[in-house]
Amino acid sequence: MKMTRRSISVVGLAAAFAVSLAACSSSQGGKQEEEQADGGSNVGVAKTPQVTIAMVTHAAPGDTFWDQVRDGALAAAAKDNVKLVYSNDPQGPAQATLVQNAVDQKVDGIAVTLAKPDAMKGAVQNARKAGIPVVALNAGMDAWQDTGAQMFFGQDDEIAGEAAGERLNEDGAKNVLCVIQEQGHVGLEARCAGLQKTFDGKSEILYVNGQDMPSVRTTISNKLDTTAGIDHVVMLGAPFAMTAIDSVADAGSDAKVVTFDLNEDAVKAIQDGEIGWAINQQPFVQGYLSVDSLWLYINRGASVGGGKPVLTGPSFVDDSNVDTVAEQF
Repeated sequence: MKMTRRSISVVGLAAAFAVSLAACSSSQGGKQEEEQADGGSNVGVAKTPQVTIAMVTHAAPGDTFWDQVRDGALAAAAKDNVKLVYSNDPQGPAQATLVQNAVDQKVDGIAVTLAKPDAMKGAVQNARKAGIPVVALNAGMDAWQDTGAQMFFGQDDEIAGEAAGERLNEDGAKNVLCVIQEQGHVGLEARCAGLQKTFDGKSEILYVNGQDMPSVRTTISNKLDTTAGIDHVVMLGAPFAMTAIDSVADAGSDAKVVTFDLNEDAVKAIQDGEIGWAINQQPFVQGYLSVDSLWLYINRGASVGGGKPVLTGPSFVDDSNVDTVAEQF
């Protein structure tokens, strides 16, 4: 696949991390809960003064994808002597409020996802006006510079969608359902749009309510019941792919499930043949690089990517390499 639409930068991730953790705060929907990890011997921890970095994501409650992002952020925080304050809310205005709270608390840096960039732009620009460096991760690749973020770490979702369409052609798919679990999420929309650009067969988008998993299961099952000929169901997140497996069974369909993103259950499902393949954007790497890049900027004035996005994907995981990937989980 040729990545000709944009210039890209690629950054490698060091293989070894210090595993001792500094302090971390977490929150669900803006409510923070303190958690203190065992600091261990501090071997390998940066000698720079401790700084506070806020990570604010659009994660929905229970979405295990974000555990991987957070694990990466914690690994970098442990190495860099960073106090990490994590919070999340799937609603754009509420997420923007969390960013503004971090600005008001005068943190040293902010890492933020931009699934709803229009809602986030004001808060990001307020951070920059306050002299706080901001990097973006995971979502908002087409909008991060416009919002005022200084770096971006993630996947080009349209390119990933194009890769999915090409892979479906190779698989002999003819009739594909692309399921979006959050309408208006720019990254999810781009994935299905990219798929439709390169896929040679028939494709249709189905919107489901990703915060109501029983509804997701029923909506997909009903669609398979009422629409003849669907041979592949493309999911845009690992937890939803696991639900789609049940939907296919409920409908008595022969459709194959493939997905974007991974979790432990999805890895096992690939091993068991229940999911054909997954596109991996390396969420651990996104979390790690976001925190590490802010530490570099704060302490050295260094910038990563040369003004271009740093791509962490896409890469395919299937029966040929899933056992190797499984070791990460």
